[in-house]
Amino acid sequence: MVLTQEEIDQCREAFDRFDKDGSGSIDMWELRMVLQAMGQSPTEEELFAMISQVDDHGSGSIDFGEMLKVIDVQKQKMAERDDSQDTLDAFIAMGGNPDKTGQISSDRLRKTIKQFELTIDIEQLIAETDVDGSGFIDYEEFSKMLSDNAQAAQPAVASISQAKIDAF
Repeated sequence: MVLTQEEIDQCREAFDRFDKDGSGSIDMWELRMVLQAMGQSPTEEELFAMISQVDDHGSGSIDFGEMLKVIDVQKQKMAERDDSQDTLDAFIAMGGNPDKTGQISSDRLRKTIKQFELTIDIEQLIAETDVDGSGFIDYEEFSKMLSDNAQAAQPAVASISQAKIDAF
């Protein structure tokens, strides 16, 4: 994932604000303040891991370039979390359970795709996913179906997870 110029500018502003001694680097505690200012709440272990991943000199602190790497990794993790949450929300909306148990009916999935007028080859996806032909898809199968077809499925997941699906 690539940071936008606006994100880089925000990072520079935050970095400069928390680089209190003007050394050109920030330590773990200053990094915590930067991330908190950006709306995140990392644990000490997460902070240590973040610095360890990018601290090229082994100094225990990071310079601006290294901080951009940290922010990029955090941005990727947030995007993955959002995708994962959208998948779970869609699974629940289709009749699955919040703890990822239960199953959704392939008939209901077909009807939902048609209801939202999505141009996705749902028959092929179901055939590839419901290999036992049971007519039901569990969370793991649903998640795999969406991740294997991420680009085509993303609009469907977003639409389904955002809408309340009434029983058919």
